[in-house]
Amino acid sequence: MRIEVLLDLKTRLGESPVWDVEQQRLWWVDSLDGRLFACNAQGGAIKSWDVRQKIGSFALRQNGEGAVVALQNGVHLLDFASGELTLLHHPEADRPFNRLNDGKVDRQGRFLFGSMDMREEEPSGALYRLDADLSLHVLKKDIIVSNAPAGAPPARPSICRYLDGRNLRLGLQHRDRRSFRRTGLLPCRSQRSGAADGATVDSEGYLWNALVYAGKLVRYTPEGKVDRIIEMPVKKVTSVMFGGENLDVLYVTSMAQPPCRASRKIISCAAACSPFTTWA
Repeated sequence: MRIEVLLDLKTRLGESPVWDVEQQRLWWVDSLDGRLFACNAQGGAIKSWDVRQKIGSFALRQNGEGAVVALQNGVHLLDFASGELTLLHHPEADRPFNRLNDGKVDRQGRFLFGSMDMREEEPSGALYRLDADLSLHVLKKDIIVSNAPAGAPPARPSICRYLDGRNLRLGLQHRDRRSFRRTGLLPCRSQRSGAADGATVDSEGYLWNALVYAGKLVRYTPEGKVDRIIEMPVKKVTSVMFGGENLDVLYVTSMAQPPCRASRKIISCAAACSPFTTWA
């Protein structure tokens, strides 16, 4: 295994990495600067889009012409050619201290995303689902920081994990029952031990989680036990996503911390991921 810098773009808050299987490109955002980025597997051919406000997450569209983006003032469609934004939903217009946060497309092609109280005090956030017909559904309320929605391997497509980041509780949804159950606390509670941030799931159903402030990536078993820990050369790792030709490269984003604010990749990490789909 080796760890290397893919790009050093000096992003303030790199987040939400997504691997485009068809185009073999990595996508991610700078949440605080409101920019969406894309590059090839070697870190070249960089493109970016300015969405002009804080961006929590996004999902690529099937036609390749745009994305759905979760911004501070709602869910929008972004047209790549023109840069135009079209508002779809603003579910929390009555909550000025909230913003939309992390999200991912599930194996049914639906965009799951959450919201958070930017002060990290009130349980005013929620977990949402945007369907292909543009309908929006509330899956879970009363969350302080809805974070790290992570899908499942193909063998268990009915499972979705999400994280209440402030309380460090990992929730589990059985889609056929439309209900959640909490699966307990993650073993990380402080800046010394790290705060659980972005996550993804590999082909064995294990959850990979970035521990921001601790500079660690942790692999959890489906039962929630720590299986493996990878020490990173930077402290503020924020999220993870498998990519590369064989989906065996783990891409890691990070947030500003001099002298390094880069996106990194881990080569040959002895795990892989089945490709996730695009949205509508």
